[in-house]
Amino acid sequence: MTEPSPRNSHETRVFSGVQPTGQLHLGNYLGALSKFVKLQDQHECVFCVVDLHAITVPQKRNVLAENSRQISAAFLACGLDPEKATIFVQSSVPAHAELAWILSCTARMGWLERMTQFKDKAGKDAERSSVGLFSYPVLQAADILAYQATHVPVGDDQKQHLELSRDIAARFNRDYDAPEFFPLPEPLIQGPGARIMSLKDGSVKMSKSDPSDLSRINLNDSPEQITKKFKKARTDPDGVPQEVEGLAGRDGADNLVAIYAALAEISKADVLRQFGGQGWGVFKPALADLAVAKLSPIAERLAQFNNDPAELDRVLRAGADKANAISEPVMQKVREIVGFWRP
Repeated sequence: MTEPSPRNSHETRVFSGVQPTGQLHLGNYLGALSKFVKLQDQHECVFCVVDLHAITVPQKRNVLAENSRQISAAFLACGLDPEKATIFVQSSVPAHAELAWILSCTARMGWLERMTQFKDKAGKDAERSSVGLFSYPVLQAADILAYQATHVPVGDDQKQHLELSRDIAARFNRDYDAPEFFPLPEPLIQGPGARIMSLKDGSVKMSKSDPSDLSRINLNDSPEQITKKFKKARTDPDGVPQEVEGLAGRDGADNLVAIYAALAEISKADVLRQFGGQGWGVFKPALADLAVAKLSPIAERLAQFNNDPAELDRVLRAGADKANAISEPVMQKVREIVGFWRP
């Protein structure tokens, strides 16, 4: 079999990764995974579990490994097909770490110091944070550029990091007189549901790190759990409005309508045409039924992978082989461009 070579034409290739830091939830599904499933039928796609990013903060060894497997299983359970997309765990492909070091010598301190997410995560203890937490946007750039990816699905909170990846790619191309070797990756923002909010506080994103399990719908929740969580979800005394304008200033209400719209793949206006003027006692059970119909098959497939760990390991090993076959020719060219000696 002929190995692929680095591409100079930069055909469309999509890259994205998810950190293995806990159970995936409805926000991850609607904001990312459901879109990944559609993208794999439209483009060449590379999706990985970014465990190297996870260790920027302390992790328990056994928990990290298991979380990586659980996130990988969720990828597959949601419909990602290893015959269509490259699916693997980041640390199993050496190119990510090697290229991150090379790009660290291209990136500039001032660029990283402007990254707002580091300030948010480090808070007042920035000097006690790991160097990795500070420099992990460079690793993000390496993740993308190791595959010469042209597009990255991003939310609003990741746009700054993608801009940094573009800056790093352009600087490398310029510094090493290698025009267009690395493409400047473009953001890929598709459809509704990109920002699903907490069921307890509609002003903040649904998060797997929220201490309250009632704040999110986990992908492995039972139908009973899903129904209970939507029943307890925050709304307000007013009922479901008849117009989208009636959701303004009503975070909880807007979030539930947005979730229904994303699950049903319709607009908020369509949802309100169906439920406008009714109470939440009617809307919430309908939303729960829709969520159960969408998520129960995913939970069942997750259980299947948990019961057959050998099959999951086989898929991930094959995915790592595919990822190495793409990234290693790129890295061979990078080493040549930089001037590293090879016997």
